[in-house]
Amino acid sequence: MILPIVAYGDPVLRKKCSDIDPDYPELDTLIANMWETMYKANGVGLAAPQIGKPIRLFLVDTSPFAEDEELSREERDLLGGFKSVFINAKIEVETGAKWAFNEGCLSIPDIREDVSRHPEIQVTYLDADFKPRTETFGGLLARVIQHEYDHIEGVLFTDKISSLKRRLLKGKLGNISKGNIAVDYKMRFPAQKKVR
Repeated sequence: MILPIVAYGDPVLRKKCSDIDPDYPELDTLIANMWETMYKANGVGLAAPQIGKPIRLFLVDTSPFAEDEELSREERDLLGGFKSVFINAKIEVETGAKWAFNEGCLSIPDIREDVSRHPEIQVTYLDADFKPRTETFGGLLARVIQHEYDHIEGVLFTDKISSLKRRLLKGKLGNISKGNIAVDYKMRFPAQKKVR
């Protein structure tokens, strides 16, 4: 089932999310619905707060980057084969000099900005079967994971740009909250009562 994606301005996007356990109600269904929602919106990641749930759960599927000619063959191969569920994730280590890359977000449609992030991270998390994992990720994959991880910490990519840029985007962000934007996927806007 395709769920509405919560738009910028909704308080759920600012919550530091709670851990979940294997007894979380209908978790398999929730994860399946999140995959379906993410693919419908042409995303490469989706976090639970973006569908209105303040829990530490996000998904990543970077296969769309496999076609990006600007990336090295090695990176395209890595990204093309990566799909994972992250439950109760914690970034343990961030290393390397930060680098900028243009990011967007399904909750903040039509806004893209350069965001600086570390090139390598070590993450502990539980997979979809609640098996504990500790893995190191680099490059664009690390960036996508950091972006989704920020969501479960109540942080948006617009928090990582300069205050001047944020001021310049204020009107656009306000329009997103009010639903004064054209999107081709289902969204829930905080300043409106209905989903569209």
